Amino acid sequence: MSPPSTPKRPVRIAGCSGGFTDRARAITSLAADPDVDAVIGDWLSEMTMTVHGSGKVRNQPAAAQADTLEARMATAMYAETFLQCFEPAIENLVRNGAKLAVNAGASDTELLARVCARMIADRGHGDRLKVAWVEGDEVTDQVNRLIGKGERFESLMHGKALEEWGLEPVCAQAYLGGMGIAEALRRGADVVICGRVADAAPVVGMSAWWHGWGAGQFDELAGALVAGHLIECSAYVTGGYFSGFKELMKTGKHVNMGFPIAEVDFRGECVLAKEKGTGGCVTVESVTSQLVYEIQGPWYYNCDVVADLQGIQMVQLGEDRVRVSGVKGLPPPPTTKVGITAPAGFQAEWHIYLCGLDMAEKCAATEAQVRYAIGEENIARFTTLKFHQNGTSPVDAENQDLATVDFRIFAQTRDPELLRPDVPNGFNRWVLELFLQSVPGASLSNDLRQTVPKPYYEYWVSLLPQAELRHRVHLLFGEDNRIVDMPAPAQTRVYPRRQPSYETASPLPLDSWGETARAPLGHVVYGRSGDKASDCNVGFFVRNDDEWDWLRSLLTVDKIKELLGPHEYKGKPIDRFEIPGVRAVHFLLHDHLDRGYNACSNYDTLGKLAGEYLRAKTVDVPRRFLERGRI
Repeated sequence: MSPPSTPKRPVRIAGCSGGFTDRARAITSLAADPDVDAVIGDWLSEMTMTVHGSGKVRNQPAAAQADTLEARMATAMYAETFLQCFEPAIENLVRNGAKLAVNAGASDTELLARVCARMIADRGHGDRLKVAWVEGDEVTDQVNRLIGKGERFESLMHGKALEEWGLEPVCAQAYLGGMGIAEALRRGADVVICGRVADAAPVVGMSAWWHGWGAGQFDELAGALVAGHLIECSAYVTGGYFSGFKELMKTGKHVNMGFPIAEVDFRGECVLAKEKGTGGCVTVESVTSQLVYEIQGPWYYNCDVVADLQGIQMVQLGEDRVRVSGVKGLPPPPTTKVGITAPAGFQAEWHIYLCGLDMAEKCAATEAQVRYAIGEENIARFTTLKFHQNGTSPVDAENQDLATVDFRIFAQTRDPELLRPDVPNGFNRWVLELFLQSVPGASLSNDLRQTVPKPYYEYWVSLLPQAELRHRVHLLFGEDNRIVDMPAPAQTRVYPRRQPSYETASPLPLDSWGETARAPLGHVVYGRSGDKASDCNVGFFVRNDDEWDWLRSLLTVDKIKELLGPHEYKGKPIDRFEIPGVRAVHFLLHDHLDRGYNACSNYDTLGKLAGEYLRAKTVDVPRRFLERGRI
């Protein structure tokens, strides 16, 4: 028997993008570092999937006539901002040999890959930077076929069947894992363009390729999956959206936050670091903040593996270095998440600015005037008509802007004629003609673009068998542009549709910590929240062990309902679990966000505000915690 080979050193993977708006310099800067082995990036979201998927359907007639690459680009439905980041990075990618894997392909993955290959060739590097692309996320045909066979496609958010939706799907996109990326790299690719792979999948793929992991090495793959989750949103893990941001302001590190780097070893454990010479931070707290973002329970699902988060541990190794370990791997589910898009109608909104005393009465009077002008018969023609008071008008305000309230009137309907701004009997006119009978201290917005109707879509999240995926790797190099079929996982496990939820096993009396004072929860507790379709998650964590005992005893499901209050708690289920190794309690608010980003009528379309809303709620805090200093 030959001796075991020596494990390779950790692979250093840099996260260059958390979305299509991220900083354009990222790939160029990270590929310039010779110590970076690979760069990954995420350009997609549920919002962009809906936009690109429906756009491709809309553009099909024109696309069918396109016979050149330039003509195809004119109707392209990929993340165009990726090219702004990629083109200036080509020289650095060639010079230092860093691999690149991104999910920017959206609904035109092959086209984006060919555009990138031409950019590389035009720079004279066609033989040094080889491109591959991953197919399989577009599953409209499979979904339609299964619907025809009676598949219910029950929503992961609320359990209803697709037929109850009342909308006609136009496209469907599934989430792929990272093994296709690993295969592309193994066969010689340097740049791998993907469509809707899971956000963390590029790190799984890079790590599996580097360390030679097989599909059954679940602990290793799960560790890489968590490393991918931690760096998938770029600066979110290095100080972005961090509730401890004021500490960064003290040293000027709140600007130019560095992009993250995960050093993933042969066990799947990782050390988190960041780009050299930049702002931001990498601390146990900043990493925990990203860990509890957009998770849904103790199990983190992926097509390749499921990561059990309950035993995760984090240790600060030094400045801007955190070791992450303790993640356990489980077999993947036989299904993957699928997002189904349907056109839902049209929406528009009015903004009226109000100022001064008696604000509640001013808002009530304005709403009554609008409702009267529209009339009950026309109100019934709207699918959504909501009135929002955004802000308050304090007495003795420092300036007039602080005393001004944005009164928002939000409307959705299946009938675009109801929202047309040029008709005498429609939403625009009904609101506009009230101005001369308004309450005192009212002013109309001078930007009326939002009063013009725009189409909106709804997004239905369900499960699709992985066996239905046509997961393939296309190599745009070598003989005959080789194609590699990727099999569905051989070993899977069926998981319950709802994740484990529990209260703490050993709560302590809340007077155990002595004298208390009424204070915002966020004075001693960090928090982070986010969305998955219409679900909203929020995690809370603390700095010290005695604070952890208090936090897990205080934050029950009933306490979260109380803190949300009667206007924010929607009466839907709330799940709870704990992550002791990082002193965190996590909650999942099912179906909390009014249909999710694309159709949401609330201000908090992405669930990012919920955590800070709850941190600002007052509770009885032990004085000794407060004496340690406010977060």
